[in-house]
Amino acid sequence: MTVQFQFMMRSGPTPGKIFPLERPEIIIGRDNISSLMINDAEVSRKHCRLIWQGSGYVIEDLGSTNGTFVNGQRLSAPFVLRGGESISLGENIVLGYESLADPNATVLSASASEVKMAVAEATAVAETPKQEPPLVTAPFSEEAPLPAKPASTGQVPVAPIPSQPKAAKKSNKTMVIFLVLLLGLLCICGVIAIFLFRAPITFWCNNLSFIFKPELYPQCIP
Repeated sequence: MTVQFQFMMRSGPTPGKIFPLERPEIIIGRDNISSLMINDAEVSRKHCRLIWQGSGYVIEDLGSTNGTFVNGQRLSAPFVLRGGESISLGENIVLGYESLADPNATVLSASASEVKMAVAEATAVAETPKQEPPLVTAPFSEEAPLPAKPASTGQVPVAPIPSQPKAAKKSNKTMVIFLVLLLGLLCICGVIAIFLFRAPITFWCNNLSFIFKPELYPQCIP
């Protein structure tokens, strides 16, 4: 059988290791008689199996304790695999299913050291700080005219005196008029009071006869 697919261990005891898929039926497990043995506590003795059907493999779980997952989904029935998919056995083991016939598929070496070296180089490139381009400034030109300053007139600006509000002026004027009228009224009342106080008794008898009755005030009898 021509090898068309392979597993690459992404996470597990031997990261970067390649497992060529060469048989029409492949048992994956921790048992020594397994076609693809992975020695890890998360893997059951007979964890899952691959069956060749036409142009690819079908994977099915064999009642494993920690389950078989394809792209994060736990298998409950046989599943047809496609190149680039991720198979997880429990939580620790992650295998990449790669198609050798796909020109876009990633071809990895069986050596784990080469895989680690490539990862280290990519990390070093990502962490290299970028150099900022030098700042270029235009040379100073003596011929360039400086901005002219405004001519000084020698006068100190005086802040305008705020004008008194019209409402306040009107209120003051009204108050003055009221005081003048009140003073005039008091003067008139004082004059009247003095006149009445000094008026003769005949004035009272003639004008207020209903109060100053002759029988009570003999002075009112003519």
